[in-house]
Amino acid sequence: MFIDEAKFRVRAGNGGDGCISFRREKFIPKGGPNGGDGGDGGDVYFVASEDTDTLLDFSGRAIWQAQNGQPGLGSNCSGIDGEDLILKVPVGTQIYDMDLDELLLQDMSKPGLKVKICRGGRGGKGNQHFATSTRQAPKFAQKGQEGKERNLKLVLKLIADVGLVGLPNAGKSTLLSRCSSARPKIADYPFTTLEPVLGIVELSDYRRFVMADLPGLIEGAHDGAGLGIDFLKHIERTRLIVHILDIMPMDETDPVDNYKKIRKELLSYSKALGKKKELIVLNKADLDPDGEIQKDIRKRLRKKVHTISAATGKGIKELSESLFKLVQEQKAAQE
Repeated sequence: MFIDEAKFRVRAGNGGDGCISFRREKFIPKGGPNGGDGGDGGDVYFVASEDTDTLLDFSGRAIWQAQNGQPGLGSNCSGIDGEDLILKVPVGTQIYDMDLDELLLQDMSKPGLKVKICRGGRGGKGNQHFATSTRQAPKFAQKGQEGKERNLKLVLKLIADVGLVGLPNAGKSTLLSRCSSARPKIADYPFTTLEPVLGIVELSDYRRFVMADLPGLIEGAHDGAGLGIDFLKHIERTRLIVHILDIMPMDETDPVDNYKKIRKELLSYSKALGKKKELIVLNKADLDPDGEIQKDIRKRLRKKVHTISAATGKGIKELSESLFKLVQEQKAAQE
């Protein structure tokens, strides 16, 4: 199951209390204080891992807590430090503090990134530290500090080189299945894809890039219509937008008008999306053997387009090569 949001509380470990103890040995009836220090509480870390692609592990648990430090012991023995809590999240996860008006604490956008979110409490000092020339037998020790707590919200934004957008049934899932080994659900009804699907497009000479099939958008998506903003946010993390246009929609709508509707939704959600590099792809060319419909769409759009048939595989190889070249250009521009 794909889960891209989670809310829960994290709590670092408390520090162990310092020990009150005195040296007691034969022939030394009045030994001095020898209470050890308490151990430090464990910290809470988040790590961006490529081994997971969902926040499912966090959906059914309200509190995640690091281990407390152990109290100090006699004979100047310190307590054991609590173990750190290390939480693995998918690359692309954003961490927000719910108690600070959803302040963004960290964007886990790089694989292997490790961030401390909550510091554990320090262990208290044992009574050995409080002996003085005038107070040689202190009967008190320091309490351990409490660990920091935070109410967090995790939001996963997929990181992909290419994001496929378009109205439902435009052929995004079929294209992904043609280009990669991903096997998204495909059917002839709207919203077949209910969650993003990632696939790796393999080309010759060990070249590759990541393509994401994003659920179909409809008019009003930026206001929550259809699958709404739940999936618009994923488009922000793609280097390149591939807009799939069905040249012969089943509902007999105009492909050019459909294109303009989706562009409007992208711009309404974020102006940054409107500035992303875009490639327009006319799909289902097999339904237009003489090319008249494609010619009309090109003329009205006044933009460069690619023509494919995801069903038959026509133009898929050429499209993949063009996408790889554009992805490399975008990577170079962002470095």
